[in-house]
Amino acid sequence: MDISRLRQNLKPWMLPIAMLCGILFHSVIDSVQFLAPWLIFTMLLITFCRLRPSEFRITPLTWLIVAVQIFGGIALYFALSPLSTDIAEGAMICVLCPTATAAPVITGMLGGSIAVLVAISLLSNLGVALVAPPFFAMIGGQTGMHISYAEAFLTIAAKVGPLILGPIAVALLLLRFAPRVHDAISSRQSLSFYIWAVSLIIVVGRAVTFAMAEPAERVPEMVLLALIAGAVCIAQFIIGRRIGRRYGDRIAGAQGLGQKNTVLAVWMAVTYLNPIASIAPAAYIAWQNTINSVQIYYKERRSAQSKNQACR
Repeated sequence: MDISRLRQNLKPWMLPIAMLCGILFHSVIDSVQFLAPWLIFTMLLITFCRLRPSEFRITPLTWLIVAVQIFGGIALYFALSPLSTDIAEGAMICVLCPTATAAPVITGMLGGSIAVLVAISLLSNLGVALVAPPFFAMIGGQTGMHISYAEAFLTIAAKVGPLILGPIAVALLLLRFAPRVHDAISSRQSLSFYIWAVSLIIVVGRAVTFAMAEPAERVPEMVLLALIAGAVCIAQFIIGRRIGRRYGDRIAGAQGLGQKNTVLAVWMAVTYLNPIASIAPAAYIAWQNTINSVQIYYKERRSAQSKNQACR
């Protein structure tokens, strides 16, 4: 079996393998977690080099996905808060959380519009940075927590902004001043997938370490939060796909609404909400990447079948 065939057969299993490695080697992840932002930056740079400035646009699909994220998250909190504040916060953060910075990578692999997904990711992260601070201040005030709007906005923007805007800026500079380098990077799109797999090991490892640090008596609540995260994850992929189908890009719709910046979500939950609520976005990591793995598996299988039929 040649290298390309082996890589093609292994690709659908890369994300499950990465998650398993994160679980098995979580105890040593802290020593390499500093690599995660650089891996994401590199991965996005490769993806954005595939995108031309003329292709970038904000469409009704962009606005609708972001509206569902923000207002859906807030509505879900108020619907569940009479039952349990912790459960409400966990479910809310899984919806309110902005689109993952890595979502354009998976979208490109699945055949969706990278340009549409980049617009969704940018607007989503900006919207959450504007809405989350006052909303967290309101619900935090009910539990004795008080946060500064300016501090929360700047912290969220500082964590998200460089990872999104930085690769876009570098890609545009390369396109303008080093087109050969830009084209060389653009022609190596498959690298972004394997970089994402490595970064996933770090993200999953950190989530497992955090969950294991919780006391044993909270295990039932943690399990419930994980199950709710799964239900919310599946629902968002389905809703996003239906919205996207209406506007001609079901893949971008599904990934834009379903694939979340879970690292940011865990941080926001630990920082501004009840820390136990962070179990939901931590579990969401496994749910969304399981869905992504299944989608990639069927996409690769369809591609292989098409190639085999073409060769006959």
